[in-house]
Order: sequence, then structure tokens, then C-alpha cells
Amino acid sequence: MNIHEHQAKAVLAEFGVPVPRGFAAFTPEEAQKAAETLGTPVFVVKSQIHAGGRGKGRFEGLGPDAKGGVRVVKSVAEVRSNAEEMLGRVLVTHQTGPKGKQVNRLYIEEGAAIAKEFYLSLLVDRQTSMVSVVASTEGGMDIEEVAHDTPEKIHTFSIDPATGVWPTHQRALAKALGLTGGLAKEAASLLTQLYTAFLAKDMAMLEVNPLIVTADDHLRVLDAKVSFDGNALYRHPDIKALRDETEEDSKEIEASKHDLAYIALDGEIGCMVNGAGLAMATMDIIKLYGAEPANFLDVGGGASKEKVIAAFKIITADPAVKGILVNIFGGIMRCDIIAEGVVAAVKEVGLKVPLVVRLEGTNVELGKKIINESGLNVIAANDLSDGAEKIVAAVRGAK
Repeated sequence: MNIHEHQAKAVLAEFGVPVPRGFAAFTPEEAQKAAETLGTPVFVVKSQIHAGGRGKGRFEGLGPDAKGGVRVVKSVAEVRSNAEEMLGRVLVTHQTGPKGKQVNRLYIEEGAAIAKEFYLSLLVDRQTSMVSVVASTEGGMDIEEVAHDTPEKIHTFSIDPATGVWPTHQRALAKALGLTGGLAKEAASLLTQLYTAFLAKDMAMLEVNPLIVTADDHLRVLDAKVSFDGNALYRHPDIKALRDETEEDSKEIEASKHDLAYIALDGEIGCMVNGAGLAMATMDIIKLYGAEPANFLDVGGGASKEKVIAAFKIITADPAVKGILVNIFGGIMRCDIIAEGVVAAVKEVGLKVPLVVRLEGTNVELGKKIINESGLNVIAANDLSDGAEKIVAAVRGAK
């Protein structure tokens, strides 16, 4: 689960992380009040969407010379006028894609005198089961560009959860960023604070870009992006309450209510599969036959009839779906349960696109019998390759 910048900074501030003062604003009036409360000579008006590249983004409906989604202004009146222009508009960045995202909230923050910018992030390294720290002196830039153009400027090291942050880690960070004296001490404290927050809140990623040195020689987190492990949200009702559903795909929200692993994609063939690995293989083979998957959907190993019905409804709710491939290998999952769910879902919501079903494994013959006797217009497949070939052919024939 992702949260907005202002929420991320509020969470980090609980752990002592130095962040600028600021207030969220949902209306121009709230933006004006926030600026009046801050009372600083310089303000930053920041669009709050779940995407990077806001400063370089562009608003739909404004000219090519219009400012981006992060604006530095010097008066309360400018804060209000910019808020009026930004709220309700669609901001397009390199991470949102051409559709962009509508700006429904802003963050009004005090300006900062920047002497130097750094990049710093913490993320889970699943290969080592440790927390990886990534640091670079090239803050304020896309880290992907830095990695491509100047990889020697990216430094990484890992922290073992069994031991936590040691002085060696703190010194490694200071060295990577070229910090000495008081700034090195601040970097040491900052690393401990960020790591503590990372573990305490079950974060999956914590990105600070930029981490700045201010004109008066102190470190400050100027921008923060945080995502959380969705499987651990039950432990953090305070974090779960920060969820902004307007930033998420409605189908993904519905899937989460039924404990389905669902990710919307841009293709035309909907997929219902059990098992993440098999789901990935199914998407790959659809592409191999020249089409694109419309989603990743893993109903899980012990899915119920009700969960299968919910999954089918989610797939058919996507207007981009021109065909559906059900690919089930029954181990823990029983093929008859899948068949019952598919039949019930089709009878409830109807079937307007081709449907190919491949069943194999536990109770496969019973599952096939349920499908065959249902009276549904279903195309049977013998194996994964056969299923992919048939659904792609059916979709092309329907166009």
C-alpha cells in the first residue's frame, strides 16, 4: 500500500526524522490557511498523487509553459492562486502514464535553502532476507538514470534484522554521501531513525529523494515516498487508515476485499489462475501467442466458490477484456470448486466474451463435467499452450 508524501513525512516524524513543516490542503481556502500558519517567506505547493516526477509533470488543459506539480512561491496569495489552478486537474508524469492522475490534495510546505541533495532509500532484499540501504550523492534525480549513467555513484549495503543498525552501517552511509563532522553524526542518527520506522511499520520501501543539507548545515528529508507490506496492514490500523482509494484501481480495491491477488494490466485477455508462478507463466504464454494479458489474478490455493465468483466479476468488469482464460492446476485447489464458481458467476453476470477453461489436477474430471453440463459456451483446453492459443484465436476472431 502506498501513501502520500505528507502522510509519509508525518509517519517518519513520529520516529524523530527531521522533516520540513507543512500542512495538507484539499481546498484553496485550506491552502491559504496553511500558508498563513507557516508564515515563512518561501512556500512550496506540492501536488499529492501516488507517482514520482511531479515537479517535471504537466497539467492537462494548461499550456506547455505552465509550471509542474511542485511549485515554489513567495506569498500567501500565490499559494492560493496556484492551489486554485492545481486542484481538480489531471497531472501527467513519466510514472503516471498518459492518463495521468487527478490532484485532489496538496501539501503546503515551508521552503528550504538547499546546499546539497542526496538520494537515500531502504527496501527489502528478498534474496538476502535483509534490509538494503541505497545511497547516492546524486539526489533529486531519477535513480534509474544515475544507475545507468554513473553506477559508481550508487552505494549499497545491507542491515541484518537480527542485529539492526551498527556503527559500521552509520559510517558506511556517511562515507557514501561524503559527510564528515556534525553532518556525519546526523546521518548516523537518521539511518537509525529510518530503519526503526521501516521495521516498526512493516514498510516495503522507504525512499528519500532528496535528502538535503540545508544552508545552516543540517540534514533534512525534503521528499519521502513510502510503501507498506499489504500482508502486514492488519497489524497497523493507523497506517491502513491512510489509504487513499481514489489513487487505486477500483478493481484492485474490490479484489483486496476478497483477499485476491489482483493487478490490472493494459491487455485484452483476462486471466484467472491459481498460484503466482502459474499466473506469471500464463501471462507469458499469452504474450508468446501475440496478445496481452489484462490482469494478473491469483485466486490462491484454497479459494472458495465465492472467491472464484468475485474474481470472475472483477475480470468481466474491465471493459478492455475481450476474452477470458481460466487456467487451474488443482493441487490444494480443487477443479470442481473452480468450475462451480465459474458457472455461478457466468449465470449471474452473463458472458459476453470468449471463455477458455483449462483444468488439471484434483477432481479434474468432476470439474470438466460441471463445465460441460452447464450449457455455457465454453472452449475447453487440454493444456496451458492449447488454452493460450485458443483464447488468442477466439479474441482475434471476435474482433
